[in-house]
Amino acid sequence: MKNVLLPTDFSENSWNAIQYAIQFFEHIKCNFYLFHVIRLNSIVANDTPYLLDHKVIDDLYTKPTKQKLISILKRISKLSPNQEHHKFYTLTDYGFFIESIRKTVEEKRIDYIVMGTKGASGLEKIILGTNTADVITKVKCNTLAIPENSNFHIPKEIAFPTDFSLSHDLQVLQPISDIIRRFKSSLRIVHINKNKVELTKDEEKNKDLLEDFFNNQQFSFHYLTNKKVEDAVQCFVESRDINMICMVAKNLNYFQQILFHSKVEKLSYHTDIPFLVLHEKNTYYG
Repeated sequence: MKNVLLPTDFSENSWNAIQYAIQFFEHIKCNFYLFHVIRLNSIVANDTPYLLDHKVIDDLYTKPTKQKLISILKRISKLSPNQEHHKFYTLTDYGFFIESIRKTVEEKRIDYIVMGTKGASGLEKIILGTNTADVITKVKCNTLAIPENSNFHIPKEIAFPTDFSLSHDLQVLQPISDIIRRFKSSLRIVHINKNKVELTKDEEKNKDLLEDFFNNQQFSFHYLTNKKVEDAVQCFVESRDINMICMVAKNLNYFQQILFHSKVEKLSYHTDIPFLVLHEKNTYYG
């Protein structure tokens, strides 16, 4: 049984992520937790301390939030989800967003967080949106980030960018292996080098470890040369029918270059391709 947290701000963007999660875990027994955090800065708006009274908070914020969550449950029922495998629960909390997410992940033993991310536009620098960026960097839980333009497609082609440094335990990659088996996917392990140089002995060794780990599964290695990792990923996504990009959060070298930068207008994968960000359970970021 998987426990999946679905944070929602009641936007169509978060609804899109909820639909994706239901389809992605269609044949997996899951407890889905629809979760909304009532932020403290909303409660204490206009410097009105009396709003901190629990009854007032309940009347003004918690009850309306619960009604909105019930409306989502009704909307979900119209999708004809797998009633046998899926159970849905609603949760509310008020406080600071990341603290609430962390607490819920621990209390409900969450395996995955699935949440929407709105691509930046115009002069905006934030690609993932503040909430999603904070979750994937500060919460120790595997997170599937669903861009606003992404519809569910069986992830037949999965890209895994790596620099072969393997600063993480290989077991952190187990979710990728599970996805490959479940969807009969092909894994494309992408190594991007800024200059045309041969792999070091350590990189060759780690490449062999990856090969052993994904033994008996469909995978291939791809080598690209580009001074900018994000541009190389974009080229690779465009050249193949990539349905998902997977990364390890601890591999900060690639992680930051691919997810956190300002060249939004040229990188369509941020608005089209889901990202699965994997975490080691004993790792803390931020």
